[in-house]
Amino acid sequence: MADGLPPLAAIPWWRPDRFARKRANLVVRQKALRATRAFFEAGEFDEVETPALQVSPGLEPHLMAFQTVLRDPGVRLARRLYLHTSPEFAMKKLLAAGLPKIWQLARCYRNSERSATHHPEFAMLEWYRAGASYSDLMADCEKLIRGVAQACDVERVAWGGKFCNPSSPFERLSVAEAFARYCGFDLLSCTPDAADPAGEARALDRLAAAARPLKMVPHTGDRWDDFFFRLFFEHIEGRLGIDRPTILYDYPVHMAALSRPKPGDPRLAERFELYICGLELANAFGELTDAAEQRARFEADQALKMQLYRERYPIDEEFMAALAHGLPESAGIALGFDRLVMLMAGATHIEDVIWAPVALAGFEDPGAP
Repeated sequence: MADGLPPLAAIPWWRPDRFARKRANLVVRQKALRATRAFFEAGEFDEVETPALQVSPGLEPHLMAFQTVLRDPGVRLARRLYLHTSPEFAMKKLLAAGLPKIWQLARCYRNSERSATHHPEFAMLEWYRAGASYSDLMADCEKLIRGVAQACDVERVAWGGKFCNPSSPFERLSVAEAFARYCGFDLLSCTPDAADPAGEARALDRLAAAARPLKMVPHTGDRWDDFFFRLFFEHIEGRLGIDRPTILYDYPVHMAALSRPKPGDPRLAERFELYICGLELANAFGELTDAAEQRARFEADQALKMQLYRERYPIDEEFMAALAHGLPESAGIALGFDRLVMLMAGATHIEDVIWAPVALAGFEDPGAP
């Protein structure tokens, strides 16, 4: 305690003396929001709204969702629903319904996530374009980020002791090029072969051998993806988006999530991520439209979730029907709007750029007697 004042964390967020400390950041947020809306209006996108309550919250294995029960008044019916981790499934249904260009700034919810760059409720900016490729979304990102930076009067952003000019031409770097540059080996020679029953184990051995000069070895129980990400976080991520933003593209196909394989190179998927100052801002796909392949990926992801966390989420069968009916060739992207505002405002914590945080007071230990 300094000068008789309690520590900042002990002061309620709504107290005027504490709230005033982030008021300038919220002015930046408003400028960023106006610039974002102007970008999509100029591009003739429809701004859409989809419900946060969904049958399936999103099926990435490591994301944890909030669940609730929807009760139908008068008929004694109830159904388990989830707060979505992303509006992706609902927005793709709108693509299947015939909308060509859509965007949304959605409230999203992820349990077990709270840090300087994570909040259990946060703002996700998503947009989708029928008839477009992931290369088109790369161009969208560059134009959007430049417009937001200009609206916020920002020429240079800083994060974690790194600096970046958000209006500079973006660097485009493939995942394979990043591993060659920063880890010194050919990643694609180490990726799993789906046709080989023992493909992941063999690939992990190859990846471990390639990484030996870096003095990193897999941990007991590591899967290929686990070791990939440890190498990535240790040697690559912090070097992306320095001086200028970086688009990291073409992930190994087994890390495709909801993205389609790349024509001409079945080892790769049409997926990219956007980085500024080593901070991930966005994840984008050339969208997968094969319903059978999508179901197989969902089933594999939920089998892994059950293995790791003893929990699995249901597949949204209405979404699968929309895929089967005919999702158009399209591309889509999710961008963390709060993180973008953090960079523009020079804030160091996500709660410094949101109007009101999810309360921490009253937490209890669920294991306590």
